[in-house]
This record gives sequence, structure tokens and C-alpha cells, in this order.
Amino acid sequence: MLTFQTELLKFGAKGEKSGWTYIEIPASLAGQLKPGTRTSFRVKGSIDQYALRQVALVPMGEGDFILAVNTTMRKALRKEAGARVTVTLALDESDVQLSADLLACLDDAPEAKAYFDKLPGSHQKYYTRWIESAKTPGTKAKRITQAIMGMTQKMDFGETRRHFKDKNAS
Repeated sequence: MLTFQTELLKFGAKGEKSGWTYIEIPASLAGQLKPGTRTSFRVKGSIDQYALRQVALVPMGEGDFILAVNTTMRKALRKEAGARVTVTLALDESDVQLSADLLACLDDAPEAKAYFDKLPGSHQKYYTRWIESAKTPGTKAKRITQAIMGMTQKMDFGETRRHFKDKNAS
């Protein structure tokens, strides 16, 4: 377990990461968690008292990583960019369990289930994390419906999200 104090940072204009709040994990610290890796990996631990589980560290080059601090985390922490936080991290090697609700609904949609079953495990987990991160039962049901509709049309996770985002915008 690795514990350190740092400051919440925020990207300015940086492509897809524009506006992200994040914690910088220098190569020297990342190497203590997973020596020699330069690809994304999952950690558990805490930021102040906010518990983390299966959170990705994203590579930024030269062995450095960032941990994105999303809106839910910021609100729970009651902190914004510039605030000091205490971070505790450890490698999280626990396996993500696929969404039981999604699997049950896929049983009623054979075409979508066939597509889902052919996806690599990591792609199946994208759907699970998205569905299980819903804050309300209504949002969860909507995401399951969108996932199944996208899979029926042989859309990958990103295409499904963009397709329904575009539909909701119009």
C-alpha cells in the first residue's frame, strides 16, 4: 500500500482530457505499485476518506500516470482543483463481475447475447462498469436497453455510447 499527499490538478485544453480533474502519479510511485508497466492498470485505496476500487491509472508517458477524479469523487471529497489530498493506493487485481442484470436481459435477446459473448472480456467489462455506475434504477434500465440495442446492431461500446448520445442531443 502506497500513501502520499498531493494536489488535485486540472487539465486546460488537452484534447479528450480537456477539463479533467486528476491526480498525478509519477513514475517513481507507479513503479512501486506495478513495476515496469507503461499501460493502464487498476488500483484500489482512497483519496482522503473516499474509497477507490477498480479505478484506472492512465499512462501519460515517461512512466507517469494520472488518476482521473470524476464529478462523483469531487463532490464526495468536497474539493476542487488546487486542493490537497491524501492518497492511498494498492494494485487492484480483483476481477470485475459482469452485471447480473445485463446478463439476465441478454438471455431474452439472443442476437445481442451472441454478439456480447464474442466480445473480449475487457469489452464486456466496459458495459458492466457503465451499467453498474448508474445512480438510479431508471438510469440503469436505460443503459441496459441501450447496450442491448447497440449489440443487436453490432455496435461496439464506443459506437453505442455515441449513437445514443447523439440521439439524446437532438
